Amino acid sequence: MSSSHSPRSTGSLLQHRAFVAFWFARIASSFGFQMLSVAVGWQIYAITGRAFDLGLIGLVQFVPSVLLALPAGHVADQFERRRIVLSGQLLEWIAIAVLAGLSLAHGIHEVGILLLVFVIGIAKAFEFPALQSMLPALVPPAILPRAMAVNSSAGQAAMIMGPALGGFLYVAGPGVVYTACAALYLVSVLLMARLRYEHAPPKREPATLKTVFAGVHFIRARKDVLGVISLDLFAVLLGGATALLPIFAKDILHTGPWGLGLLRAAPAAGALLMSVWLARHDMQRRVGMIMFASVAGFGVATLVFALSTALWLSLLALFALGAFDMVSMVIRGALVQLDTPDDMRGRVSAVNAIFINTSNQLGEFESGMLAAWLGAVGATVIGGVGTLVVVGLWMAMFPTLRRRQQLHAQAAAREEPAVDIL
Repeated sequence: MSSSHSPRSTGSLLQHRAFVAFWFARIASSFGFQMLSVAVGWQIYAITGRAFDLGLIGLVQFVPSVLLALPAGHVADQFERRRIVLSGQLLEWIAIAVLAGLSLAHGIHEVGILLLVFVIGIAKAFEFPALQSMLPALVPPAILPRAMAVNSSAGQAAMIMGPALGGFLYVAGPGVVYTACAALYLVSVLLMARLRYEHAPPKREPATLKTVFAGVHFIRARKDVLGVISLDLFAVLLGGATALLPIFAKDILHTGPWGLGLLRAAPAAGALLMSVWLARHDMQRRVGMIMFASVAGFGVATLVFALSTALWLSLLALFALGAFDMVSMVIRGALVQLDTPDDMRGRVSAVNAIFINTSNQLGEFESGMLAAWLGAVGATVIGGVGTLVVVGLWMAMFPTLRRRQQLHAQAAAREEPAVDIL
């Protein structure tokens, strides 16, 4: 296969065969995982009838994602990332195939399901930093933001349609859903196995505390990267309105399950449409201000949703919230990848994964606790206002990030350093 960095091929993503294969593999595995999530939840609740056990599903996935993140980042920088992703997806496929076989044979129980989900969580902990770090090697830096937008569109489409498809197939039984998931994962494994791209052999280093925590030290030293990752952490932590959607649907908007379904789908729909637009348009100027404006837009949309009493306005606010989040997510992701040397991308992506997973979980907890004290509207208003406050503070504390014109790391290197706040 020809190099993905040739000048001839910088314009169109379709000219990069490795990226196309990567994208289709991402679609297959994302749909499979969303369908799997629906089936596991339904099956465990059908077996036990306890809501507490639904929380255990999230716990057995969250624990390995945090505990193994830093070692997984080190591994991603020491070995070929495609092989790590392939190994992780192969292990996930085996676990899903076992779920399918046991369910079809009516030999499954709650502990067995949770153990297999835990195995999938371990595999995903190693897969994530390697998968994130692969993308810059598949396309030239000039079109990396477009590639990230297209890549994100696969995940958003899966979030919208995957659960519905899984729920439809569940009518025939959980074994049928797991079988379909296993088939999708097998497609992803085969595509990943055939994927070819140019990469430099990584320099092997022993796993020491210094090498494992190198990503943390790198982020502290690079102020733009620190600003982007910490902005993501606090924005997600404060803007957790989606965790309160059942309360808004029932008590404020006075709608039923169908309305809740629309509310849940609205952010993903906005993100999906925005990702399609971003895939066709390059951001060449004032990317720092665009990112801050997008996070601010996320905060304003959160406030509109909090104060809305009409379903149509709430849907519009959530749609805008998803679209703004997609813009900032693409800029943040591209900036981190382009500012990070290839031999550090796995460890930096692992640290970023800890921030993302922690902020998602804590954001839901924070929203729930505030809602218990102040009500759903009050909690969401505080989240929206808090997001706007964070944007203002980060613009002041990270001036080079605010003034940043381009995503390319070369451009950032010419800018003066920011003041160290740590």
